Amino acid sequence: MSEQNAAPAATIEQDTVISLVDMNKWYGDFHVLKNINLNVQRGERIVICGPSGSGKSTMIRCINQLEEHQTGSILVNGQELTSNTKALERVRKDVGMCFQHFNLFPHMTILENLILAPIWVRKMPRKAAIELAMNYLERVNIAEQSEKYPGQLSGGQQQRVAIARSLCMAPKVMLFDEPTSALDPEMIKEVLDVMEELANDGMTMLCVTHEMGFAKSVADRVIFMDGGEIVEENEPDAFFNNPQMDRTQLFLSQILSH
Repeated sequence: MSEQNAAPAATIEQDTVISLVDMNKWYGDFHVLKNINLNVQRGERIVICGPSGSGKSTMIRCINQLEEHQTGSILVNGQELTSNTKALERVRKDVGMCFQHFNLFPHMTILENLILAPIWVRKMPRKAAIELAMNYLERVNIAEQSEKYPGQLSGGQQQRVAIARSLCMAPKVMLFDEPTSALDPEMIKEVLDVMEELANDGMTMLCVTHEMGFAKSVADRVIFMDGGEIVEENEPDAFFNNPQMDRTQLFLSQILSH
């Protein structure tokens, strides 16, 4: 990996929310993430793209330890991720995540899905949790569906519910793992609109996606991964109009031609 991506611990800025330093991960003998170095500043919007199997989803899943890294370090708000359970709980309270599949509890109403974590994790009174949940359901334009069950909603509606559920925990960072890839084309825009609104409000965001229009309009930085490495990163205009690496050029030529 090029030296420009290196971010030794000594150079971490005070406003850095996430820092990955020489981070490596293996699945058995397969080296899935190779010497990843990345600093994310407060309020920064980062889009991560790359071919299937490049390690991009694994990288963001390591940030809240849904996947464990083997070497190097990951710091979130200055807290290093280790096997310390209490430290991990603190980090997960600050880091929300939305997945490709919505992971809503099918036997609970939309409102019940949203109030569960604030009541059990943040010890919020039920009345306050309901008020908070309805506020976020209104924000994602789905408050009228609060008493329905997930199976009664479209995919786009379920993904907006999943985003609202994450916001109920007042995260400082939002991670999105291909949040639109399981949606029908006509549902994608409604989810991207919610994400763009979050970005405009200053939420720190890392988003794995192939939605290049979203990357161009919202991202402060676009990162291209291939073979478990960060191959190239730049602000959107330079990334799309003047990619430096052959692998980046090939990827963009393939994805932008469709």
